[in-house]
Amino acid sequence: MDLALMLLVAGGAFLAGGMNALAGGGTFFSFPALLAAGVPPVMANATNTVGLCPASLVSAWTYRREAMRHGRWAILLIVVSLIGGIVGGLLLLATSNAAFSKLIPWLLLVATALFAFSGQISKRLTRIRQRLGSTQAQTPGGVGGAIFQLVVAIYGGFFGAGMGILTLAALSIQGFEDIQEINALKNLTSGINYAVSSATFIIAGAISWPHALVMLVTAMAGGWAGASLARRLPALWLRRLVVAVGSALTLIYFIKTYF
Repeated sequence: MDLALMLLVAGGAFLAGGMNALAGGGTFFSFPALLAAGVPPVMANATNTVGLCPASLVSAWTYRREAMRHGRWAILLIVVSLIGGIVGGLLLLATSNAAFSKLIPWLLLVATALFAFSGQISKRLTRIRQRLGSTQAQTPGGVGGAIFQLVVAIYGGFFGAGMGILTLAALSIQGFEDIQEINALKNLTSGINYAVSSATFIIAGAISWPHALVMLVTAMAGGWAGASLARRLPALWLRRLVVAVGSALTLIYFIKTYF
């Protein structure tokens, strides 16, 4: 790998680590960089997961206090992310990316719309539960949320682009209102998902190690910088950033897939 390609991969990984800590969507920067460096698509996907794994763990650790405010729910999300990451990783190794890639723009579109209007949707669902006499109307989390997060975790293990935005949307709709706690739980689930998926790909020998080693260093630096910045951003601006990233990802993947 020559210097120009190394800098391309390093820069993509730094931006990916930072964006994953801030709002998700970092794969958009790192995965195309690997493809541009000549790594085959499936190997690029697996290498991308391994390269971004430590950055996600760093971001999760930075947000550990906020995440563990929801102790039992956080533990349940860890278990769900473990299972989903393994299943998604095995699916990637057994399946071509071609068919699933056509669904990515639609998944991103739905996730971005859900997050953008999650406040209104959550309030409406709360009113419905209250009318039905539910005593859990004000308690975030639940079995339905865990099942939804399992689907997101499988998707994350398989490809990963937009996994953070899907998680943010799911948590917001369930009734979580503090954007910093939502981001903390997102970083926790992403870190676990990346870790178990990475182990699956490493065991299968599906990694381009020269590219992965470059990413390991620069993505960690980006993840630390992004997580530190996210904790200082006003909630409104962080929400706007999430919607902006989701909208950009949706447009880019629609163009790449269908035009």
